[in-house]
Amino acid sequence: MRVNSLYKNNQPVISMEFFPPRDPAAQEKFGGLIDTLSSLNPDYLSVTFGAGGSTKDGSYQTVKNLIVDKELPTVAYIAGYGLGPDEIRAVLDGYMELGVETIFVIRGDKPKTKDFVPHPDSFSYASELISFIKAHYDFTLGCAGYPEGHIEAQSLDTDIRYLKQKIDNGAEYVVAQYFYDNEYFFNFVEKCRKQGITVPIVPGIMPVYSIKMTQMLSKVCGSSITPELEEKLNALSSEDTEGALTLGIEFATEQCRGLLAEGVPGLHFYTMDRSRSTQRIITQLRQENLL
Repeated sequence: MRVNSLYKNNQPVISMEFFPPRDPAAQEKFGGLIDTLSSLNPDYLSVTFGAGGSTKDGSYQTVKNLIVDKELPTVAYIAGYGLGPDEIRAVLDGYMELGVETIFVIRGDKPKTKDFVPHPDSFSYASELISFIKAHYDFTLGCAGYPEGHIEAQSLDTDIRYLKQKIDNGAEYVVAQYFYDNEYFFNFVEKCRKQGITVPIVPGIMPVYSIKMTQMLSKVCGSSITPELEEKLNALSSEDTEGALTLGIEFATEQCRGLLAEGVPGLHFYTMDRSRSTQRIITQLRQENLL
C-alpha cells in the first residue's frame, strides 16, 4: 500500500497512529484497540519507532501483526537518530520482507538514557535519512511537518526550508504535528506552497485525553494550548477524566469540521493507543456526511 496514491483520490484519507505496546498488559489491550478502530475502515495505520531504535523489535512485531495477522494497510515509521546505516538497512529489509511499501521518516528524538552512544555515522537530519533510503529502496516516503515550527527550529520559515529539503530528497507526503488552532495549519500550508512544496500536507489531530497529558505534550511537542482551549481546561477539575475526554472529543470534532470544510487531503489521528476519542470523532463526522 503506497500512501501517496491514496491522497490522489477526492475523498479525505483517514489514518491512525499507534505506538508498539511495551509490556504484556499493553499487548493484551492492543488487539482489542485495533479491532475497535479498524472497524471504522481507516485507509491506513502507522506504527511509531522509538528514539534510538528503543522499540525497534516491538515496532517490527506490531507492523507484522497488523499486516500479516490483521491484514490491515500499514505504514512503518523509522527514526534515524543514533542508528548506523547497517542498522537502518536491517530494519528496512525486515519491513520490505513484510510487504511494507510506505515508510514514514523522522530524525527521532535523542534517547534520554545517559549511557546511549549514537553510531558515528548516524544521520543528523531526516532529510539525510530520506536521501539514503531513496538511494537504496523503492519505498514511498512520508515526513513530518510542524505548523508552529519544530521545537528546535530557529523559526517557522527556517523549519519550512528544512521541510523543502526533505521533499527535494524524496518525501512524497507530509503529516503535520498536531495543533489546537486551525489557523496555524492553514498558515503553514500557505507558507509551504509559496516555498514550492506541492505534495499533500495532512493535518494531525490530537484530542485532549487528559489535562495532564495535554500540558505535558504541549511542552514536548511545541504545540500551543490556545486561550480558548486553556479556558475550557481550566473550567475542569484536574480529576475530571470523563470531562476532559468529552471536551477533547468535542473540540477535536469541531477542528475536523473546519479542516474538512477547507478541503484537507485527510485527517491523521494520534491515538496514543486509545480508541474511544478517535472512534467517537470519526463516527460523528460520518453521521454529518463530512467523511
